[in-house]
Amino acid sequence: MLIAFDSTQQALRAEMLLEYADIEIDICPTPKQITAGCALSIHFPESDLLVVKDVISQESVEIRGIFKQIEDRYEPIEL
Repeated sequence: MLIAFDSTQQALRAEMLLEYADIEIDICPTPKQITAGCALSIHFPESDLLVVKDVISQESVEIRGIFKQIEDRYEPIEL
C-alpha cells in the first residue's frame, strides 16, 4: 500500500506519526502514475491499513490518497 501527499510537510508528519504507531514504513518517491504535489510517498503493509487510516484521521494528516499496487499500476482505495 502507498500513501501519496500534496506537501512534503504532511509526508514527514505522517512518517513520524506512523513510526510512533509502530508501523513498518518506507519513504519512497511518488510513482509517476500518481498525480501529487509532493515527491515523497510512504509504503506500508496492507495488514496495517486500518491502523494507518485511523492515525491519518485522528491526526488530521492531509493526504492525496491511499493506493494499492496492482501489477504495474496504482488504484486508489476508499477512505
